[in-house]
Amino acid sequence: MAVKKPENLSFEAAIEELDSVVNQLEGGDLPLEDALKKFERGIALARAGQEKLTQAEQRVDILLQADDNAELTPFDTNDD
Repeated sequence: MAVKKPENLSFEAAIEELDSVVNQLEGGDLPLEDALKKFERGIALARAGQEKLTQAEQRVDILLQADDNAELTPFDTNDD
């Protein structure tokens, strides 16, 4: 099974995999090269999760704006 890019995972899936990576690293029985790869994956998962949280927070802020006359703008999830 191919490993998904962190940005393509749901928030929940990214956090679940990050938890697994942390547990493996805390075990301390990985060879150095494998530990570095796990660490890199963990960093990518953490960043993807943070990005998803930021996007969700922005969406909530937009929805909770007190100004009923505020101009609506499309929410673009693409980073392009």
